[in-house]
Amino acid sequence: QVQLVESGGALVQPGGSLRLSCKASGLNFHYYALAWFRRTPGIDREAVSCISSNDGTTYYADSVKGRFTISRDNDENMLYLQMTSLKPEDTAVYYCAAGGWGQCVSENYDYWGQGAQVTVSS
Repeated sequence: QVQLVESGGALVQPGGSLRLSCKASGLNFHYYALAWFRRTPGIDREAVSCISSNDGTTYYADSVKGRFTISRDNDENMLYLQMTSLKPEDTAVYYCAAGGWGQCVSENYDYWGQGAQVTVSS
């Protein structure tokens, strides 16, 4: 059974940093593209960042470029999102996902975690 579990969500002040983690099991981790998406009430799901399965090619949403870094550890079946210079508009539920590489869109991702709440507020 494929399972992805996020951790690291928290309340953080604007300008702060936070690292989200996603532990995967039940799949050949290194064959999958991985991604972080986020949802805010009243706003459609947004692709935050994607990383390819083979060469580590990455995508970042314009809103997070220069602030967020996606990485993966294939030996440990782990996906990370390092978030810095956090803004209130980064507040959302963040989901990790695994799927095929292509556009960084939800249609390319088959497996999803349960989500982790990130709240950026003073």
